[in-house]
Amino acid sequence: MEEIGFVGLGTMGRPMVRRLLAAGHRVVVWNRSRPAVDELAAEGAVPAADLAEVFDRPVVMSVLADDASLRALLLDGGVLEAARCRVHVNLATVSAAFAADLARLHADRGIGYVAAPVLGRAEVAAAGKLNVLAAGEASALDLARPLLEPLAGRIWELGEDPARANVVKIAVNFLLAGAIEATAEATALVESYGVDAAAFAELLGGTLFPGPVYRGYGGLMAERRYEPAGFTTRLGLKDVDLALSAARERELPLPTGSLVRDALLEALAAGWSERDWATLADLARRRAGR
Repeated sequence: MEEIGFVGLGTMGRPMVRRLLAAGHRVVVWNRSRPAVDELAAEGAVPAADLAEVFDRPVVMSVLADDASLRALLLDGGVLEAARCRVHVNLATVSAAFAADLARLHADRGIGYVAAPVLGRAEVAAAGKLNVLAAGEASALDLARPLLEPLAGRIWELGEDPARANVVKIAVNFLLAGAIEATAEATALVESYGVDAAAFAELLGGTLFPGPVYRGYGGLMAERRYEPAGFTTRLGLKDVDLALSAARERELPLPTGSLVRDALLEALAAGWSERDWATLADLARRRAGR
């Protein structure tokens, strides 16, 4: 049994903690809002008095929303400066530049750092079938691997540079954003000719584009079912912005990225920030006057 600190008990964090508890680990948890802590404490997790207590555990796992959240909680408050953990496993999607900064800051304090963003929604996390994209120094990965295994259908090890794991996750979400926008526009097109959107989604998923993306998102678009969100428009915009930022670092153009970013911004302007990003279909319909 390994003792683990865990920070961030949102949609993804809670099922991850449950997987770790089921695997026999003692998990010390912290969250900015208390109800999620109390919920997991009733299931066997140990509430931490504060964030510093979590970072006194041998291994800390965190899943926070973005660069700003990590910076505010970990760096600005001096938590990392005083941390006594051996390794920090960051399961969140952060920018490539911040991943590099975090690796350096941890190394300066003798703490291992593993970037381990995941592919999969909450139900996949609950089943322990996430695809984990892991990168970090070999010694840190060795400590992290047994704790990632209860969460993962597969762990993809991407080398010693933590930024690689985040760039791969950002690239995957960039591809997904492009697919959603294309599906949204195609759905609006066929609907304008009287074609049933649900039948179109079934056609896509059953022929040229098998898998969860076109059939799954096509189904949400056909039903106009955007809440509760599996992945919000706000988070989609964040990840497309991360892709554009990473591309600028390499002076690499991403022309479709700018188009998708504008569509997501339009969705936010419409007040749809917390809807599933499949709501891009309603933007395409609105442009078509439907």
